[in-house]
This record gives sequence, C-alpha cells and structure tokens, in this order.
Amino acid sequence: MKIELAWSRLRRKYLRIFRRGYVRRMAEKRQGDCPNCPHDIIDPRDLKYCRNVCNYWFHKRDDPFTWRDELGIARAGLMDVFIWCFIFLVLSMVFAALAIAVSPYFWIPFSIPAFLYFFMFFFFRDPKRDIPKDANLLVSPADGKVTFIGEVPAPEFPGGRAVRVSIFLSIFNVHVNRVPAAGRVTNVRYFPGKFKNALRASSAETNEQMWIDFDCGGKKIQVRQIAGAIARKIVCMLKVGDTVAKGERFGMIKFGSRTDIYVPAQPAPGLLVKVGDRVKGGSTALMKL
Repeated sequence: MKIELAWSRLRRKYLRIFRRGYVRRMAEKRQGDCPNCPHDIIDPRDLKYCRNVCNYWFHKRDDPFTWRDELGIARAGLMDVFIWCFIFLVLSMVFAALAIAVSPYFWIPFSIPAFLYFFMFFFFRDPKRDIPKDANLLVSPADGKVTFIGEVPAPEFPGGRAVRVSIFLSIFNVHVNRVPAAGRVTNVRYFPGKFKNALRASSAETNEQMWIDFDCGGKKIQVRQIAGAIARKIVCMLKVGDTVAKGERFGMIKFGSRTDIYVPAQPAPGLLVKVGDRVKGGSTALMKL
C-alpha cells in the first residue's frame, strides 16, 4: 500500500507539472464540497482509499477510466498487478539469463517469480456475474466457502439478534465484494484490529474490519469485510447516502479474508445455503427475505 500511495503522489505531481489542462478540467468536473480536505483529489483514481470519508466525487460520465472496469481485473487491484508483475517479470528475466549463461539450475528459482507473475492476474480476476432478478433474494457478498450460519447477538438489530452467514475467502477465490441487495448505504465504519486467521471465530471480534449498513426496502442488512492473516488491505468504495444495486461491486479484501453478512433474526429468513457450500459473489442466492 505504501508503494501505491507513493506512486499516486508521483502521478499527481507529474499531472500538475505536465498536464495542467487535464488537472483544470477535472477540477471543473469534480463534485461535492470538502472544506479543508486532507485528501489530494485530482481525478477518480485518488478516491480509491478515501471515498467513504471524503465529500468529493465524480459523475460516472466524467470518469475517464471507466474502461478499466471491462478488463476482467479488479479495478481496486490494478496497481497491485502492475507493480508486482513488473517486479516478478524482472526477477524471472534475471534468473532466465543466469540459467542460459551460467547454469541450468537457475531455472529452479526462475519458476517462483514466473508462477507469481501469472498468479497475480489470477488472484485479481473480476469475472462478470449473472445477478438473480428476484428482489426478495439476498445474494452472496463474496466468493468462498460458507463456514458459519446461525443466530448471534447483534445490539443494532431488532430484538438484539441477527442471523449471520460467514464466508471464508482463500487466496484462490475471487476477492471482489458485491452488494447483497438493492438499497441505500446508511453507515460505513472502519475498525482497526489484528490479522488473525479468518477461519477462527475470534477473528470477527479482533481483526481489522469494515462494516457497511444497508437499508434494503426498510430492512437493515449489514456486511462486514474482515481482514485475515494474509490480507492487509480492505478496500470499500461506498459512502453514506449511496444508492446501490444488487450485485454491484463495492470493494475487495486483498489476499485471503472473510466476509460476514447480518440480517434481522425475525422474521426468520429462508436460508438457501448450508455450512460447507461454495458460493459466488453477486450470483449465489444466500437467503430469501
């Protein structure tokens, strides 16, 4: 993340020196008001890690980078792919040159960065999904394996109880998070924490996480992005007041994690999955409300 933020600062400096016209045009298109804003916002790329705490925003028609949504790679991970693939490509070329010029044994270390080069594209893949049209169906907010389904204490929900479905994402799953139902964002909260194994029940209480509350037709639904032992970066592009569609991409958790969804315990939801099931974000129906 530090490398990416440093690159962003360098990019903004370049734009201000060599592309002043672009900076001026984007300033005219920038919406919202953020007095004494601590965030340096030139274009939509600069909102990646601060959109939910910054009052600046851009109309989608004014975003010159919407084409990146069609690449099949998670937009929130494009910089990770670029930086790490460049490093792994250079290392692969060095070991390949040594294998040819010095010893064939260098093909062994060559295989490691070569594998990681292709793995980065695999990890940050963002396939299109068929979204169920039934408005009463709640879709999975993430890809992965269902590890828990049950009623748990939840003071923010009616009666102080909620039904929680936990989904564990391994490094082999798609890590893009999707909105479970159409509605409006009512709250976004970040909680710093530890980075324990996301399979542990205690990770829901101790790990770094982001809570997003949705008002979906008068019913509260909450999604929690929970970091894991490897995941160290939670991306959430939502802010309070956003109107969202079912299955819409809203963020990701990088390199293994967990996503929980909470719904009111009463009336009891009609569960459509069980513990151990594999689900796909945006397309697998978890329950019927």
